[in-house]
Parts: sequence; C-alpha cells; structure tokens
Amino acid sequence: MLKPFSEHIDTNLPFLRERPLLLACSGGVDSVVLAHLCVAADLRVTLAHCNFQLRGDESDGDEAFVRNLSYELGVGVMVQSFDTEKYAEAHRGSIQMAARELRYQWFHEVLDTGEFDFVLTAHHADDDLETFLINLSRGTGIEGLSGIPVQNEKVIRPLLNFSRQEILSYAKDNNLQWREDSSNSESKYLRNKIRLDIVPQLKALHPTFLKNFMRTQAHLEQTQSLVRHHMEEIRARLFESDGDTIRISVEKLQELKPTAGYLYELFQAYGFTEWNDVEGLLHAMSGKEVLSKTHRLVKDRTHLILSPIETGPEEVFWILDNVKELEHPINLRLQNVKAVENTGRNVIYLDKEKLNFPLQLRNWEKGDYFYPYGMKGKKKLSKFFKDEKVDVISKEKQWLLCSDDIIVWVVGRRADERFKVEDSTKEILKITLVS
Repeated sequence: MLKPFSEHIDTNLPFLRERPLLLACSGGVDSVVLAHLCVAADLRVTLAHCNFQLRGDESDGDEAFVRNLSYELGVGVMVQSFDTEKYAEAHRGSIQMAARELRYQWFHEVLDTGEFDFVLTAHHADDDLETFLINLSRGTGIEGLSGIPVQNEKVIRPLLNFSRQEILSYAKDNNLQWREDSSNSESKYLRNKIRLDIVPQLKALHPTFLKNFMRTQAHLEQTQSLVRHHMEEIRARLFESDGDTIRISVEKLQELKPTAGYLYELFQAYGFTEWNDVEGLLHAMSGKEVLSKTHRLVKDRTHLILSPIETGPEEVFWILDNVKELEHPINLRLQNVKAVENTGRNVIYLDKEKLNFPLQLRNWEKGDYFYPYGMKGKKKLSKFFKDEKVDVISKEKQWLLCSDDIIVWVVGRRADERFKVEDSTKEILKITLVS
C-alpha cells in the first residue's frame, strides 16, 4: 500500500510535499495507518488528537496511545480536550455532531496560526460509501451523492482511493497497533448501522461492489463539474449583485425548465431546504419570504431578493456638531459652506440653525413620515418607498438622518422640506454621502 499511496501523493497531491501538515489521529486503525504511511512517504506531519471525554478511561487511553505513537514515529503531537456533552447540550445537537464541530473548529484554529498548511484526515472509500448512503436516505442532490471530496479547502483526505480492507491488511501485515473505539460497534448511530448492517449486504451482492461504487463516484463528480459550470453561467446571467444583496428576475427563473431543479442548484448553497416554499415565492405576493439559517429570500414584485440574515441589534448613531466625517455605518462628510452648489441624491444642503445636535442616524421604522423636499404636505415613508419602487431589503437597510427624531434626510434618496436652505439662512451645512 505504501507504493500506491506515495504515487497518489506525487500524482494528485504533490503540493503536500515539503509542507507542514497536521494529521488528525484518533488512535484508530485508519488514522494510525495514515500516520505510518505519511512518515514512510517523507511527509512532514504532526499528529493532532481530540479527547472528547466521552468514554472515561478509554478516552484517556486513546490520548496516551497517540502520544506514544508520535514518539515512536518521531513526529510532534498536539492534544486538545473537550467537554463534548456540555457543548452538545448547549447547541441542542447530537453528540456525534458536537464532536465533529469541536474537532474541525480546533483544526481551523490551529491552521489560523500559520504553523501548518493543511489538515489530513483518514477518510477512505468505505467512509465515502457510508456518506453516500446517509445522504441518499435523507434526500439530496448530485452534490450530496458525489460523496466526500478529496480536498475541501485546507482539509485533505489522501486515503479516499483506498478501502477499509486495504487499510486493515496494511496494519496487520506491518504488525501495527491501534485502538478500538467501543462506540463503533453500537448500531444506535446511523453511520454505524449502515456500516455494520447495510454495507456488508451490498458488498455481498457483487465481489467488486466497492470498486464499482468508486467508478460511479468518479462519473458523478464529472457530472457535477458539468452542472457546476452550467450553473455558473446561469448565475452570471440572472444574479444582479448590489453589495451583499442579489436580485433575480422571477420571469427569467420561470423560463428555466425544470424550474424546481434549477431553484435547487441556484439556492441550495445558501442553506435553503424548504423547496416547495422557495418555488412558491415565484407566484407569491410581494413581501413573502423564505428563511434559511444564514439567508433570506424575499419576493419583491418582479424579483426575488437574496440577502444574508443580519442578526446584530439595531443601532442608533449620533453625530455631534463638531464632527466633520462619519465613517460607520455609512460614510457621511459634513461641511460648512457659503452657498448651495452641486445637488443630487447623495448631497443635501441644510439650514444649520434649524438642526438640533447631536443628529441621529437610524434605520427606518413603520409609521415614519417626512415632508419630501419640493412637495407640500407629509408623506409616509412606506408610501414613498412604494412610489420609488424600493425593494424590501433596501427598505430595511435604509438610513435616516434625524434631528430630535424628525427626519432630515432619507439618506441617498430625498431631503425633508422643513430643513431646506432659504434666503434668510445664515449657516449652510452640506452633507455628502460618500460612496
């Protein structure tokens, strides 16, 4: 196995040569074999062990084993302990999910120090098959069926071309020692149930079942690459970006067939899962929205608007009389001038004596109204936005400049008539929205 492993590194992962690598080592046979292969192939590895403190003395025994393994191999070792049960309870998740999150959080923290370039994990072909079956049972698209990628940013899986049997044979042939995790024999976990009960039956159907599966995975990856390229072209044609907000024409979405399939490929990366609701937005009233954990998709007349969910508290910013420039949350420049010159949406001139400092910068709220410059009478902002065809997301992000909570400027859109410069004005304040 050493020769094909070393050839695999040279052919497909040559960038790992001469790079400092962190190797995730549980003490089980897979990671122990990976550690021995990497050292034999002259890769620069440091072992990284997570003690999840879930099996008492057995967990501590795993840690001691990995420390001793690092000594035998002549490589460094890093160990991190976690209160996994407490984390799972706090995040209302399963123990397995908690362990996975804690594990990768730590790996990325170590990578962020710049001491290592990549993390190696010991996932192999049988793990890939199990992941395929798990995703299949839960419902997924071609991406989920394509299985575990060899590389996911800085996480590398150099054993994906090898089977569990090949790994076990290498360990036995070379008299390697490893630790058995007792929880791996418990079929209460979905992955274990698939590994122990289902995969053996599938392999019994055909002597080359796993190799056939690996060929299928290769075909699916190629198909996924074609789909990804096509979807990049579709996004470039349909997605209209404005900062972190994206507008997509409903009419153009409806032209795509099959619509449901395109919607999945366009929006699944943003965490959406309720696909009937997403498709329903195409025919919904304005203001209807669908939420994922990270994004929202809103129907706004003729478009869908995609934007990240902002979880921070609403803030109010104050502008003192002596402030010349505000940089956050938006860039405003304040100047005392002698005359009105260039005007436009991003520039207003105010009678400074009509203002009471500090000025207030806040987001709009329902019920807000102002007296639009050049018009008689007041107007609700909701009606103003409708007339100006301001979309839902832009309304939520709209900033108002106020004096004593009276709107002075719907920033970047319209000033208030009550603060305009007149013949009797003695001090003129020019405010510019710097883009």
